[in-house]
Amino acid sequence: MDTVADTKRKVRVVVADDHPLYREGVVRALTASGRVEVVAQSEDGRGALDQIREHAPDVALIDYKLPDLDGVSVVHAVTRDGLATRVLLLSAFTDSGLVYEALQTGASGYLPKEAKRDDIVDAVLACARGETVLPPELTAGLVSEIRVRRSSDTPALTDREREILNMIASGKSLPEIAKELYLGVTTVKTHVQHLYEKLGVSDRAAAVAEAMRRRLIE
Repeated sequence: MDTVADTKRKVRVVVADDHPLYREGVVRALTASGRVEVVAQSEDGRGALDQIREHAPDVALIDYKLPDLDGVSVVHAVTRDGLATRVLLLSAFTDSGLVYEALQTGASGYLPKEAKRDDIVDAVLACARGETVLPPELTAGLVSEIRVRRSSDTPALTDREREILNMIASGKSLPEIAKELYLGVTTVKTHVQHLYEKLGVSDRAAAVAEAMRRRLIE
């Protein structure tokens, strides 16, 4: 699938939610942005997966809790089949274990259903650019989850990189990290870039997601 990051074309999206009013509201918001084309809608997970296969959208915006197949099952099928569509989950449930499971399975992001419509639009566009989407309030809540999911597949992080990874997972900004560690922002950026290279990621949300997958944070 062609990237939409540097083109003018609209982001093609499939939306799945079993609550018609909520789904219609999201579709209206996406369409009104002028940057998104909703190519199909579904009220259940199996229908959503069929539409993803048929339309090959850039992004699938999927409710976590759906009839037939839940959102994580849709993510698993998309990942298993090597489909190019990126899946962004919406859910009324924001338990860190659920978020962890979704990202580990291959979701490109996770948003609470009470998120503002503009934030949902921004998240869809970010997913289409290849970014991992996770709001700070969920990122911070994952710290304890990460700590109890340790693994032996740990890359060789320096003590400083591990310290910064913990602070990123806690939702701290680069200036906040620099201030707390008495370092220059440029120095922190260098550490973060090395951290990203070791984790094979390109942004902070993806770093947290990969840290969860590898169970890195002590």
